[in-house]
Amino acid sequence: MASLRQLLLLQLCLQLCLQLCLQLCLQLCPRAVAAARRDRKGHKELPEPLNASLENSQEQPGLLESAEPRIADPRRTWISFVHRPDDGNNSKRRCKGKDKKLRGLVGPPGPPGPQGPPGAPGAEVTREVLLQEFKEILKEAMEYRSSQPSQLPPGLLSLQELPSRRRLDEAFHCQLKGQLMVDKKTLVELHNFQSPLAKGAFLRGSGLNLTSGRFTAPVGGIYQFSANIHIDHSELRSKGQLRARDTVRVLICIESLCQRHASLEVIAGLESNSRIFTVCVHGLLQLQAGQYASIFVDNSAGAAVTVQTGSDFMGMLMGA
Repeated sequence: MASLRQLLLLQLCLQLCLQLCLQLCLQLCPRAVAAARRDRKGHKELPEPLNASLENSQEQPGLLESAEPRIADPRRTWISFVHRPDDGNNSKRRCKGKDKKLRGLVGPPGPPGPQGPPGAPGAEVTREVLLQEFKEILKEAMEYRSSQPSQLPPGLLSLQELPSRRRLDEAFHCQLKGQLMVDKKTLVELHNFQSPLAKGAFLRGSGLNLTSGRFTAPVGGIYQFSANIHIDHSELRSKGQLRARDTVRVLICIESLCQRHASLEVIAGLESNSRIFTVCVHGLLQLQAGQYASIFVDNSAGAAVTVQTGSDFMGMLMGA
């Protein structure tokens, strides 16, 4: 009996030590909970708690004496704990840790791969193709522009928005009222003008004196003058005395000083077959305020000539 009690006490001590070891392992590693539960299910003959064993031994002493004592192997229990199967959560956590460690270990890059096959050749673009495409683009742009309402660019102004043209303050157009005979070898100043009665004639300003035929500049500036003098030389032709040196000069002079000041001059010969011919003279002259301009006819022929009615004299102020 004494030996049996000693064996029971030894068994109880071993069971108590094993439970203490298991509780310590579970506290140090929470992952051992699932493994311990599976181990309990696989080994149903685990030792009972100390209190329960004592109660059972007191109630049924016959069973304890007849049953063979089972001693748990600590080494086997530790090996089963180490080789326990892992659940999904723990494996994922461990894999994540391994991945982080493996990411830092990057090996050298591998050799470049083989070159791929060449692509298909592109379409050949010639000068004619480019010209045709440009014509099509230009045609589309013209059609689009014609379909849109015409609008002036912001930098341009319409005719209504343009500033009004400068009004001519000095301008005139007059005609000779009657015929004027010019003797041979004579220089004559034309006078006795009149303003035409036909529409389109104009007389602006007060610079023109119709009686004297002189235009006096109210202000200094550049003036444009022109004259159309109709000359009848029938008397000279009837005498049959036409010579190559017979000429007529028409001049527009300043202050009647044709040699001293600049003047507008035209020379015409008298060998014309027609009875009346026209001498035209026009140009620009600069006049000072108060100076006048007038028309002169110089007959160098051997007979008199006649300036016809309707010969006109025109002028206007171009600018200062």
